[in-house]
Amino acid sequence: MTDTDGAPTTSGHETVHLLRALIVQLDLFGAEFAAEHQLHSTDVRALISLLDAERAEQAATPGWLGRQLSLNSASVTALIDRMEQRGLVVRERDGSDRRRVIISVTDRAKKLGWSFFGPLIGQATDVLESFSPTQLETIGEFLTKMSAAVEATRGSQAPGD
Repeated sequence: MTDTDGAPTTSGHETVHLLRALIVQLDLFGAEFAAEHQLHSTDVRALISLLDAERAEQAATPGWLGRQLSLNSASVTALIDRMEQRGLVVRERDGSDRRRVIISVTDRAKKLGWSFFGPLIGQATDVLESFSPTQLETIGEFLTKMSAAVEATRGSQAPGD
């Protein structure tokens, strides 16, 4: 398929397949990180969620983390215990509400992640710099809408529906 200038275009289905292939590659990359550092895939997803919360300046509580990962309270406690023992996260009391516990990623975990994922982040940044601001806006809109589509589909296919 080509556009009016004769340049190849990609259909919706082809784009979905390209996105799926990228997701598989990223998942394999994350699995390599997990294996290299003897982490469970849930540990890696938890670290990503906690780092995202930190970037968004959002307090990450055990309940919040459980919702992000679809884990029950006991599983979240075991996850946090395991990660705390490995020096990847710390629990701290919330300064404004001592009953609330905040989970943070340690500097050690950030360095570990950066040493592995840094080169990929650099490559991805280089690729993105090849796009115009308008294209980057379109890419951002696409990714936002795709994330919403996945979330909506997951919600509609929840057990018991």
